Amino acid sequence: MAKDHVQIFDTTLRDGEQVPGCKLNTEQKLVIAERLDILGVDIIEAGFPVSSPGDFKSVEAIAKLVKNATVCGLTRSVENDIKVAAEALKHAVRPRIHTGIGTSDSHIKFKFNSNRDAIIERAVAAVKYAKGFVEDVEFYAEDAGRTDNEYLARVCEAVIKAGATVLNIPDTTGYCLPDEYGAKIKYLKENVKGIEKAVLSCHCHNDLGLATANSIAGAINGARQIECTINGIGERAGNTSLEEVVMIMKQHPNLNLDTGVNTKLLYSTSQMVQEHMGMFVQANKAVVGSNAFAHSSGIHQDGVIKNRETYEIMDPADVGVTESAIVLTARSGRAALAYRAKNVGYELTKLELDTIYPKFLEYADTKKEVVNEDIHVLMEQNNIKLS
Repeated sequence: MAKDHVQIFDTTLRDGEQVPGCKLNTEQKLVIAERLDILGVDIIEAGFPVSSPGDFKSVEAIAKLVKNATVCGLTRSVENDIKVAAEALKHAVRPRIHTGIGTSDSHIKFKFNSNRDAIIERAVAAVKYAKGFVEDVEFYAEDAGRTDNEYLARVCEAVIKAGATVLNIPDTTGYCLPDEYGAKIKYLKENVKGIEKAVLSCHCHNDLGLATANSIAGAINGARQIECTINGIGERAGNTSLEEVVMIMKQHPNLNLDTGVNTKLLYSTSQMVQEHMGMFVQANKAVVGSNAFAHSSGIHQDGVIKNRETYEIMDPADVGVTESAIVLTARSGRAALAYRAKNVGYELTKLELDTIYPKFLEYADTKKEVVNEDIHVLMEQNNIKLS
């Protein structure tokens, strides 16, 4: 049975760049955009063209550079925003305008001082205007996570009639639980007239650590686009992590969902974004963190040395990591010490291992990690020669 394709919409260069201190210049954006295109993402959100001359220049340059992915520019439901975005995208092979407006009662009342009917009118007008420039128009219902489902369905139906090809259902504040968000997507799939003419998209934030779970719940319930960033960077606690959703779908074939992403480039892409944005990836970050395939517990190390799948559900090579790391600490067992010693040239006999192991533990108690240089020191101190 053929798997359903879930489009990967990367917004590292737009939502990701909104993190304080992560501003990129045009040259850096071009480097990352080119890598994203090679990585195999379906859509690259290149920026918010009307926000500044620099952002316009960057979106325009990315539109000229990218050959495979759709290039997208964000706008508000304002005609000048849309016109400027269309100008920035005019050289794109596959341009998309991403326009929208807040739909929750909170946004309608406090942000726009408006009412539900007026918001729908503005949404429809924005989509129709954008449709005059490009065929591919994505509509975002900001704060959809806290929007009443019945009203959200009305908005979606109206913008589909106006020509929207993608419906972005953002959990803007990261508030939804996975079952709630999944149920919202399911409701729209079942209750919006004309929904077959548009792709439902998940755009989830990580304020409660649920962005990835919510996005997968959305895909399970019918969404066929996930909006995400490399390393999960983004406003506040960040966005859905690209590498996480891609690997979840890869590792769970029963979901019957797939992407076109070359997973072997995930780690190097993560490192590239980290370097250019200066936003360091936490060591325990799923998939691409430095400890994602590292083992320091003796029980875990022994299991991995005997059979990697004992404690690893992913092959490190699948995400571009050379190999699992056996990290020597005071919690490491004999198997780990023998394994690491062999890697640096010492084939320990059982007697040598029994002799050196207690001394290794004493040494390891004084250090956070025992590195290769330390192994050589220990062996020399105990008259053990290289094999």
